[in-house]
Amino acid sequence: MESLLLPIRQFLCCATPGAWIELARQPQSQSLILQDHLLCELKAAQSAAWLLRRYVLDERSSQRLQACLAPYSATVYQPQRLAQLPRPELSVSELSRRHGGVGSEALLEKMVRLIKEELHHFNQVHQLMQSRGIAVQPLSASRYASGLLAEVRTFEPQALVDKLIIGAYIEARSCERFAALAPHLDGELQRFYLSLLRSEARHFEDYLVLARQISPEIIDPRIEVIGARERQLILSADTQFRFHSGVPTPSRSPAAVTPQSS
Repeated sequence: MESLLLPIRQFLCCATPGAWIELARQPQSQSLILQDHLLCELKAAQSAAWLLRRYVLDERSSQRLQACLAPYSATVYQPQRLAQLPRPELSVSELSRRHGGVGSEALLEKMVRLIKEELHHFNQVHQLMQSRGIAVQPLSASRYASGLLAEVRTFEPQALVDKLIIGAYIEARSCERFAALAPHLDGELQRFYLSLLRSEARHFEDYLVLARQISPEIIDPRIEVIGARERQLILSADTQFRFHSGVPTPSRSPAAVTPQSS
């Protein structure tokens, strides 16, 4: 496990604050953590799909990708239509690239694999929630992703490079928090979070490899800029408690966070 965590910790600019772990480990926090984790898995798949639609795929393949994600989005945003979720059936061979896109074949392959993994993990979190009687419902978004995306440059291919670096930080932080939180959870959740860490530990490196392949310049300065922003978001006081939130303010507790109405 330490061999998996070492490159993640070297990449991130800070560790998760103890105050976040202390709140997240409380029994009353587990429902909210699982609800937000479910949304994080969906958003990770949606973000990868967006990159493919924006930079790689033709219209027909974009529609095919949207159809693949639709049942998972409906599970969160239309829970009254809840049905048995399908296996994430998707392959590179059935998707076509459009002419003139800046995205590479490697971007297509890695994002398709990531989408399938994230949707599989969505299924796993969803099953855990069902077994524990936790209802699926939308939550208001945290500041984390939007704070990182504020650093994205407005011209290509630099905008794509920045989005890939941001993807690396989100994946690395998720794995770091799986490891930080797991020792404080019950046996079932601990085993699950550690299994996710093993499965997703390479994702941040996949994003960085793609960013280096696509960028016309050395990306290390952008890694530092975005890393500094990520550190600020993690270490500063946060009025929301979420899986990727910052230091909880003294007045915040899971009970004080109300889900967004659907």
